[in-house]
Amino acid sequence: MNLIYYPGACSLADHIALIETGLSYRLISIDHGKKTEDGRDFLSINPKGYIPTLELENGTILTENQVILAYIAETSGKLLPKDGIVRWRALEALAFMSSEIHSRYNPFFRNFSELEKERAREKLAQAFAILADQMDDKKFLVSDEMTIADCYLFWVLMVAPRSGVDLPEALRRFFEHMRALPCVVRALAEEGLG
Repeated sequence: MNLIYYPGACSLADHIALIETGLSYRLISIDHGKKTEDGRDFLSINPKGYIPTLELENGTILTENQVILAYIAETSGKLLPKDGIVRWRALEALAFMSSEIHSRYNPFFRNFSELEKERAREKLAQAFAILADQMDDKKFLVSDEMTIADCYLFWVLMVAPRSGVDLPEALRRFFEHMRALPCVVRALAEEGLG
């Protein structure tokens, strides 16, 4: 399968999950002109025009981080329990990070007013506090075992400094722990971020 990505973008979560699960993959980067490194028009692959995009061996295209992460977990049988509350907490965390954190970063990547940035900072601080409280004394976000939610949380926290929001101590510890994991070290190196 091919992971179409941009270095350091949210596709990093999928990249980490692919490495951790041991699934075979090929990275294909896109440029700002929406061309893939193998010369294809990215918009013909994914008309939404944004990454991540997962291209399966049979030509099927999957988009959206939550879906790609769930596909990687289901295909590999790793990073997401088949049943039980941890499965649902991981999926819940993915949805929360996508809607309440990832979407709030928009003002910091584009030309938004300072008022809009301040509103986003307030919402981000609230969301980070909720995640920090959820961690309790766990090693990872929803359990003592890594899940796909942790892959996404790593990226969410990596981008946090752009917002100017201070992370709670529990999330800073989590980020440092994740950054030292072999799957994260390798993903960062493969994206030229090492």
